[in-house]
Amino acid sequence: MNDKERIITAMSIKEDEDQSLRPQTLDQYIGQNDIKEMLDVYIKAAVKRKEALDHLLLYGPPGLGKTTLAQIVAHELGVNIRVTSGPAIERSGDLAAVLSSLEPGDVLFIDEIHRLPRFVEEVLYAAMEDYVLDIVIGKDHESRSIRIDLPPFTLVGATTRFGDLSAPLRDRFGMVFRLNYYEDSDLEKIVRRTSSVYQNEIEEDAVQSLAKRSRGTPRIANRLFRRVRDFAEIIGDGTIDKKITDHALSKLGIDDHGLDNTDYRYLKAIVEKFSGGPVGIETIAASISEEITTVEDVYEPYLMMEGYIKRTPRGRMATEKTYKALGIKYYKGLFDK
Repeated sequence: MNDKERIITAMSIKEDEDQSLRPQTLDQYIGQNDIKEMLDVYIKAAVKRKEALDHLLLYGPPGLGKTTLAQIVAHELGVNIRVTSGPAIERSGDLAAVLSSLEPGDVLFIDEIHRLPRFVEEVLYAAMEDYVLDIVIGKDHESRSIRIDLPPFTLVGATTRFGDLSAPLRDRFGMVFRLNYYEDSDLEKIVRRTSSVYQNEIEEDAVQSLAKRSRGTPRIANRLFRRVRDFAEIIGDGTIDKKITDHALSKLGIDDHGLDNTDYRYLKAIVEKFSGGPVGIETIAASISEEITTVEDVYEPYLMMEGYIKRTPRGRMATEKTYKALGIKYYKGLFDK
């Protein structure tokens, strides 16, 4: 099972694009309370002064609501939003086309902003600071620079790899927020809201079971809800209860802690092939035939947060919790504290 086939991957897939599930205002947005509180102040201040909101950078694991927050910012400001991504902007001309289409105060959302080509990123600096676009046209001795004035706008950048952003780009954002994994209590609210939007009755113990297995990620909670809803409508009377929830998730290979076969393949590799570690990320990736970035961005964040693995100067190590999950006797090692 590759990552695109995983139900509990936090990466976006096409069925996640249901706009009816996206909250439209900060009041409707569940979780990330500190960020919401600060954004509420900054947005109201910008509206009061009739200025463009300062540029905003959102970072953190996938599936936590960065795109939704960008859309809410535009809605709260009462302006339009233009959505693109780092890989989609290959040339300076692509960036110029997007920026020149903005109206005063509009929001430009760039997802995966860490993947912007460096020469495009450098063109973006002046646009962010001075609302101008300097473009060189022509070649060699025939080249000349032209300057295009831009309306004041707000750039909202999103990234899962904050460390890959260059310092000059990071420094040009006036607001930088990290989105954290959600508590079960917030995920329960999200599941209830999703149930209401889809008009499916759900029992409270089923809400708790879904939230517990959602890996702290709203996108996964909504995806699991849709799969459980399918089971409830076909083998039940449409009501989602704990029995149907547990049956559906068991069929999907998701255990009580939200781990699936892919997670266990990773954990078994460390324990069975490398005696629990420490082992380098390159070696782990090669042993399970995955890209290093996939292991770092998809496999590890939740496993590390939940304490199944830990990083040491010498590499990754499986913890006692991993041995317990695998049903293997744990022996305290030299690198344990």
